[in-house]
Amino acid sequence: MELSALSLRLRALSVLRGLLPHPLVRAYSDALTALDGTAADFADRYGALCATRFSCGDIAQAVLDAVHFDTNTLTDTINAPEAAVLNAATHDLDVLNALLALDGEAFRSAAADKFYEPALEDLPDFEAADSLPFSTGAALADYYREEGYGFFAQSSAFAMQDDGSATPIVHPDAIRLHDLPGYEMQKQKILKNTLAFLDGRDANNILLYGDKGTGKSSTVKAVANEYADRGLKIIEMSPRQITNFPKLFEQTLRSPFRFIVFLDDLTFSSEDDNFAALKAFIEGGLAGKPSNLVIYATSNRRHLIRESMADRQGDEVRVRDTLETVTSLSDRFGLEITFSVPDKDEYLYIVEQLAKENDMNLDIDELHLLAERFALRRNGRSPRTARQFISQQLAEQYGK
Repeated sequence: MELSALSLRLRALSVLRGLLPHPLVRAYSDALTALDGTAADFADRYGALCATRFSCGDIAQAVLDAVHFDTNTLTDTINAPEAAVLNAATHDLDVLNALLALDGEAFRSAAADKFYEPALEDLPDFEAADSLPFSTGAALADYYREEGYGFFAQSSAFAMQDDGSATPIVHPDAIRLHDLPGYEMQKQKILKNTLAFLDGRDANNILLYGDKGTGKSSTVKAVANEYADRGLKIIEMSPRQITNFPKLFEQTLRSPFRFIVFLDDLTFSSEDDNFAALKAFIEGGLAGKPSNLVIYATSNRRHLIRESMADRQGDEVRVRDTLETVTSLSDRFGLEITFSVPDKDEYLYIVEQLAKENDMNLDIDELHLLAERFALRRNGRSPRTARQFISQQLAEQYGK
């Protein structure tokens, strides 16, 4: 394809028009357009294209990611796209693949024919990139159905920002359920609820409450990792960001993925505005929440709210009203799961499993003795204490 024709066809992107502002696509477009300008214009735009390509690394992957993370007419009608949309997508893919097929020599040859400027012969060079794994609108539609699309395709985990936007977590915690021995009954309840949610059946919001260090937060993250390959995403939100729920709902409503909104260490004061806001978002608000979203929250407090002695004193009516307010939020979680401090046998079982996973060769009696001593120094038994004990033992073995 002649570069002048390619430049015009690039301007005519329709279904994938959202890619035009992408730095790499824009750099190609500017370099092609500069062939109609002066030699200086071309040299400037070609240098910018080379710089952008070098910074992107794998060019084909960069363009594939841009297509993957896009939302467009095809994604909006993914279940039954019109023939005209599929044909337009085919045109756009043909253009993108033509861009990827260009090498530096194609630009330099066109510039030599246009400008007759010897200095342009020494411009940097680059090789053609691989083409996209699809070339037709129908194949792209199949890709979107299988892999998903849009902003949330960028990662399996996201962090909510104070302005209501979500940011992809590049290297999320990779913990898996097999890294968390013990608490099998609790994990099974969460897994069953999560599978129901993924299958599109009724699923509950979950409150995981109990003592610190018992693995509540780790379990939520591990469950999300367990089903990331089925399109399950996790979005971590701090309690102070609860008023951003409407913005989050708007972002996730049209997404093909399913989301766990993770509220970690959730505790309110009795007069916290976020307390009432969360109640409304879970149940009772006019807008409601999207069907592709559930809330998994952890807390050290059964009813999520700090109570004072004054709350439990006074006339009977006021005390009853206060207690109803205290329980009104936790009651909106359909599933409440308790994580209590393990007894000695369960604690030692967790230690044994972690030692086995890490190929530790300690005699079982010595392992138990050292683990118990460690727990005494750490103010009690817990899964967190068990993991810290194993980490210490591994560090000592490594140092020998």
